[in-house]
Amino acid sequence: MEGSRPVRKMGWYGAVSLWGCVSLLLAGCGGGGSSSTTGTGGGTTGPTGPTITAISVTPTTATIGTQVQFVATVTGTGSFNTAVTWSIAAPSGSTLSAGTLSATGLFTTPYPAPPTVTVTATSVGDPTKSGSATVTLSQPAPSTGPAISVDAGATTHAISPYIYGMNAYLLDGTAADAAAVAPTNITIDRWGGDSTERYNYQLDVTSALSDYFFENSGGTGGDGWLSVSGVPAFDALVQSNNKAGIKTVGTVNVSGWVAKDSTSCSYPVATYPNQQKVDSTGRCGNGMYANGVMSCTNTAGCKITGNDPTVTSIAQPAPALPAPGSAIGASWAGGWVSSLVTKFGQGNPSGGGGAGVSIYDLDNEPAWWDSGDMDVHPNPSTYDEVTINGEATALAIKTADPTAEVSGPVVDFWWNYFYSKKDIESGWGSGGPCYAPWSNPVDRQAHGGVPFIEYYLQQMAAGEKTYGVRLLDYLDLHTYLAATYNGASVGLTSAGDTGAQQARLNSTRALWDPTYTDPNFPQPNYSTDSNYTSSCTTPLQAPQLIPMMQSWVAKDYPGTKLSIDEYNWGGMESINGALAQADVLGIFGAYGLDLGTMWPTSDPSGQIPGMMAFAMYRNYDGNKSTFGDTALASTTGDQGSLSVYAALRSSDKAVTVMVINKTYGDLTDTLSLANVTPTGAAKVYQYSNANLAAIVSQPSIAVTAPASGSTSSVTATFPAQSITLLVVPQS
Repeated sequence: MEGSRPVRKMGWYGAVSLWGCVSLLLAGCGGGGSSSTTGTGGGTTGPTGPTITAISVTPTTATIGTQVQFVATVTGTGSFNTAVTWSIAAPSGSTLSAGTLSATGLFTTPYPAPPTVTVTATSVGDPTKSGSATVTLSQPAPSTGPAISVDAGATTHAISPYIYGMNAYLLDGTAADAAAVAPTNITIDRWGGDSTERYNYQLDVTSALSDYFFENSGGTGGDGWLSVSGVPAFDALVQSNNKAGIKTVGTVNVSGWVAKDSTSCSYPVATYPNQQKVDSTGRCGNGMYANGVMSCTNTAGCKITGNDPTVTSIAQPAPALPAPGSAIGASWAGGWVSSLVTKFGQGNPSGGGGAGVSIYDLDNEPAWWDSGDMDVHPNPSTYDEVTINGEATALAIKTADPTAEVSGPVVDFWWNYFYSKKDIESGWGSGGPCYAPWSNPVDRQAHGGVPFIEYYLQQMAAGEKTYGVRLLDYLDLHTYLAATYNGASVGLTSAGDTGAQQARLNSTRALWDPTYTDPNFPQPNYSTDSNYTSSCTTPLQAPQLIPMMQSWVAKDYPGTKLSIDEYNWGGMESINGALAQADVLGIFGAYGLDLGTMWPTSDPSGQIPGMMAFAMYRNYDGNKSTFGDTALASTTGDQGSLSVYAALRSSDKAVTVMVINKTYGDLTDTLSLANVTPTGAAKVYQYSNANLAAIVSQPSIAVTAPASGSTSSVTATFPAQSITLLVVPQS
């Protein structure tokens, strides 16, 4: 007996099979390990099978910022299996990442990096056998950087102070959060995102939408803002912003529904049992039936249909557009803005100094109303819904506060820049053979083939002529353009290995560079486009987002300003994320964006490096000294290694130059300063991995006057992964 299992007697076939196996073993078949038999005569040992005796791993050095292919050399006797599995570890007690190691032994370094990592190869044939190498990680040798220059005689445009903004969520929480935000000295703060879409200002309640089981809550439950007893959540935010001298962007509803209380949910389990997911209390579900439930045959689940929107919400549709010369009717948006004017005054009164709400976003991300808001808005948004309701809501806002500015359409999806969500769903669902967003654009076809954003601008321009008031002040897009690395976006996530970090820094080019493409951004491919293709594999298009926005405005509604009031390049807890954020702010200034508010990845205390990127532009010395306010022409020989942004500061005529070293080695460079008349040494402020808690003042650097001509110069070393600000005084 073997345990409780009875032994079966061996028949003729079994005996033959057993003898065949023994024969194969004697011939040396099989994997790792060894086999021996002892004869009955004289104690002779039989043949030994394949045996793995040792594994060695090479190489033993790696340079930070590179990929290294490790090789395992497996030795032994017989026909052994040479396959191995790989693992990597940082030194014991280290809190730093060891980097990443693929199944084939391809190593991508970390940063910041421990001095060594241990790479281990373990035999597949004999898991008791392994070999390791202690790998020394070294910084690239210092080198000379690319040519960089600034021309103070070539002023380009004023830099808007409102590109240095954040979303309200960042101002949430603890004393540590407040301390992390304080140095940033931001200029503008947005109340926005999913949780504000259905905010009810009369009851101070909102809905979490699909972000959390379509549950209603108090007003602070959405944006995370600290509650103030007896003060509605949005009002508390305005009060706090006013105290800090920060302008406020609010979000008004366009889609037509607001929350009715602080306790309801749209898909209670008592009404809809067996949902795909339920909340921690077991009370509310996600509005989806799992595959196999209620005739659902989709592995991703099926939406519950026929839900009653009044379970959680009150219908508050946008007002109808009036006849020319007639007043706009009563509306939810108009009533809210009127109440805010009563409490705080106008948003942008003549002479400045207003304490009211400066800018109103026309709702939030209409591409996802049919999913995030599917409990009240199950159908995809259309050209007419977003445009006409946006016009009417804008007119109501302007009637209640003629000084307020309006921002729209607050679109976040690449394809929604060119097509309505109705088009996109039509293409996905019925646009064979490609089933792409452009495959069956019934809504765009019904609107003259005009791309969605351009149509929106054209209608807002026509509305201004009809009603005698500018209805749209900002073309507003959400731009989640961070690169994809190993199948996932590097935005809204942690820094990752140096491969992810380099992809992150490279992808800020999506904001401006006509040579940068990304698999996520193919050409719009409308049938009348000059580059249209019937192929299901469409060519990539360089987003060059800010120039593209500028071209739309120039063509369709001149004078409209540009807003990007959600973006995130990720890594905000690390120096790499700080570099990306500093690069983005430099690009915003250099390319003429008018408003920018960063969307957070966590509370401020968890992303201090990201906060320091703002401080480099807004509070580099702790005294709220700022980067210049007029952009200067600046160039670099290699944007991928050194980014350079420069400005003239009107208050004291200083030239401010931000230099971002994106590499993992120190770069020494001579910065050419054309048409700069220095009156002293350049002050230097630096943020790097050497001190993630603070911007560090460095010794001043002499500015070399020109031997002839009008070009001065500064020679400096820019540390690996650092942000350096040079402040050159002028009279």
